[in-house]
Amino acid sequence: MQRITLRLPEQQVKMINWLVECGEFPSTSEAIRTAIRDLIDQRSEKVRGRLQLFEDAQKIAEGTPTYLKKRG
Repeated sequence: MQRITLRLPEQQVKMINWLVECGEFPSTSEAIRTAIRDLIDQRSEKVRGRLQLFEDAQKIAEGTPTYLKKRG
């Protein structure tokens, strides 16, 4: 595992510490790792959705009659 240094606003640090104190996470590091995993899951799902829309649009464009396609 690599170590990454980051700066967070004091309020965010307090909230992370509170979640650890409440037993939601075993450590600050685990709380941050979980947040990053969630971020990656959410963003990658968005990207997959955009790629699917793009692929669908391409399929539709490929089926468009030549006389309706824009000329470059």
